[in-house]
Amino acid sequence: MNDARGRVAELLAIRDEVVRGPSEKATQAQRAKGKLTVRERIDLLLDEGSFHEVEPLRRHRATGFGLEAKRPYTDGVVTGWGTVHGRTVFVYAHDFRIFGGALGEAHAQKIHKIMDMAISAGAPLISLNDGAGARIQEGVSALAGYGGIFQRNTRASGVIPQISVMLGPCAGGAAYSPALTDFVFMVRETSQMFITGPDVVQAVTGEQITQNGLGGADVHSSVSGVSHFAYDDEQTCLEEVRYLLSLLPQNNRENPPAVECHDPADRRGDVLLDLVPADGNRSYDMHKVIEEIVDDGEFLEVHERWATNIICALSRLDGQVVGIVANQPASLAGVLDIEASEKSARFVQMCDAFNIPIITLLDVPGFLPGVAQEHGGIIRHGAKLLYAYCNATVPRISLILRKAYGGAYIVMDSQSIGADLTYAWPTNEIAVMGAEGAANVIFRRQIADADDPEAMRTRMVKEYKAELMHPYYAAERGLVDDVIDPAQTREVLISSLSMLRTKHADLPSRKHGNPPQ
Repeated sequence: MNDARGRVAELLAIRDEVVRGPSEKATQAQRAKGKLTVRERIDLLLDEGSFHEVEPLRRHRATGFGLEAKRPYTDGVVTGWGTVHGRTVFVYAHDFRIFGGALGEAHAQKIHKIMDMAISAGAPLISLNDGAGARIQEGVSALAGYGGIFQRNTRASGVIPQISVMLGPCAGGAAYSPALTDFVFMVRETSQMFITGPDVVQAVTGEQITQNGLGGADVHSSVSGVSHFAYDDEQTCLEEVRYLLSLLPQNNRENPPAVECHDPADRRGDVLLDLVPADGNRSYDMHKVIEEIVDDGEFLEVHERWATNIICALSRLDGQVVGIVANQPASLAGVLDIEASEKSARFVQMCDAFNIPIITLLDVPGFLPGVAQEHGGIIRHGAKLLYAYCNATVPRISLILRKAYGGAYIVMDSQSIGADLTYAWPTNEIAVMGAEGAANVIFRRQIADADDPEAMRTRMVKEYKAELMHPYYAAERGLVDDVIDPAQTREVLISSLSMLRTKHADLPSRKHGNPPQ
């Protein structure tokens, strides 16, 4: 018996070695870069004591190039499952202290297994990325490992939430896995993503740039749109990942978690009358409008610093999760352009995939005109948003706060493309274009032939507004379900969502659509 106990203790000591991880020197080098260790990150992400590790004793079997002399446990990636707010999630996390977090055959197989488990269990998958790309010593086996990850990312898309947290470098083909997931988080100064690094860029193009300048958190959250969120430190970043998970369902067969709401559903928003100027040419901040409408003024904005002329956010109304898409008059007057169309289209698709009702707040003067926009494919990119809305089967409610002109009005979830309910404030103006532009087109000859062209133009503008742009014109034709008191916006939206909660939409049988790219 004593011999058996001693043998068990000896073997368990190996397991303890796994938990301790690499040498103290490697750990100190990690901390010197301002980064946490892999298990510290997992502890911050998951509920205390909930982590169950999978294949902690896995080691690579590669030989040559010195690998046979170094076969550490875990092979540089920690995989397993745990809970966040009591709900199961799966996670894999690179350990930069082992082979720089580089991916080899065994490393990849561990990731493949945990991804398969997440898909089978119907639970979110979070990757904590801190790796130097493919393990060169293992050659094509490492590249094949990435292929398996990409294939599973694609298979899981729209089935379970996938979140990538960038906590270190991510270069080359490795960057495509985060790009395939639903959300990407980055940490300033310590995380970077790029296909070719600064040295290659300089060698090929002659351009000199730092790693952060090429693919840092600020670049990807405000210029490229690759990253949805950027934070100053890992602790804040991982806490926000937990918050995002509280707004998402476990999978596409469930609804997002509801919470008890202490903000009255019938709370009036009289301040909205002061926040939004009646003059369509005056700017205001749509964030303040959203704060006034949603529960306790709280919402999580996605892509906050990219394509700022449109707002995409997750929030709650009466404790139920909703997705909000809103024009932002404080940025480019709220027009739609290439980047705003792409940003909102992806957000609408995500909401539809995970059963999140969509509220659209319109104050849009149209699409951004210009040669760069046309040559950049505004038609193609604008069609992405149109396709996303037309394809969405979740409850959809649109609210026109002020102006809604031209094709942008149609694209922003108008009733004609399938919005379940469309409301408008009394200040709404729905038209093909603004009154001034319309009058110049329709009454061009009368204005040119008049003794006083300016007086004639002013009169024609007033006539056009009176006939075709008065607040009840669209309602009279059934394009708006009701014109509501702005102060009752919250109450109207909540009661409408309650009615739509059991909505069911049948789609035609097809393998998949072919959305514009």
